[in-house]
Amino acid sequence: MSPAPGAPVIVVEDLAIGYGERIVQQDLNFEVRRGEVFVILGGSGSGKSSLLKVMIGLSPPLRGRILFDGADIVTAQGPERLALLKKFGVMYQSGALFGSMTLLENVRLPLDEFTGLELEERHLVALTKLNQVGLLEAARRMPSELSGGMQKRAGIARAMALDPGILFLDEPSAGLDRLIQELSRAFGITFVVVTHELQSIFTIADRCIMLDAKRKTIIAEGKPAELRDQSRDPTVRQFFRRQAAPEAERGTG
Repeated sequence: MSPAPGAPVIVVEDLAIGYGERIVQQDLNFEVRRGEVFVILGGSGSGKSSLLKVMIGLSPPLRGRILFDGADIVTAQGPERLALLKKFGVMYQSGALFGSMTLLENVRLPLDEFTGLELEERHLVALTKLNQVGLLEAARRMPSELSGGMQKRAGIARAMALDPGILFLDEPSAGLDRLIQELSRAFGITFVVVTHELQSIFTIADRCIMLDAKRKTIIAEGKPAELRDQSRDPTVRQFFRRQAAPEAERGTG
């Protein structure tokens, strides 16, 4: 049974992340709600990407839980872990495409690995995903023939191949803001986005959390405009006021 709109689909409880004895972030508690664009932000070295890696199961936390629809990815093993991993797709910062494969082959790869569909069906699904990100005409091109932004679009198409309900995006860049909004509205996808770009934060984020490198925890949570205008924390104010906010901000919707 699918969770109700707005219900938490990811719950992070008492999470600490780090390397060996070095703590990067601790006492992290937050929820990501179904269908929202949730942004993780913070200054350089605050642990944004490290948190993302822990949330998608690439790195173990020092302690804490990460629940996807109530199941903990930290402790899950075998078939249970595989089922959790299929709940989300990931676009890495560089796009992480295989240079020896066409865009079509790159996007088709998850279908080749994890489904029993016939080749023609996999082919059709991959073309559909490329069409959804505006790259249908580039299906036969190699990653080296594309701009960085187009490679990231292809990375999103591959992340969508298995129709996950959640997409994690690591520094997608402002050029993808409109695509993120369109995918969110059209398909109800939940986005978790790591970014430091103010334009993107104000354009796409329903809610965000801000990590701080010195205090090693979350220092703000809420809608970007509210944090900019109402926060009493000087670090938060400085972050949001380092340049004028864009005129077009995302509605509260």
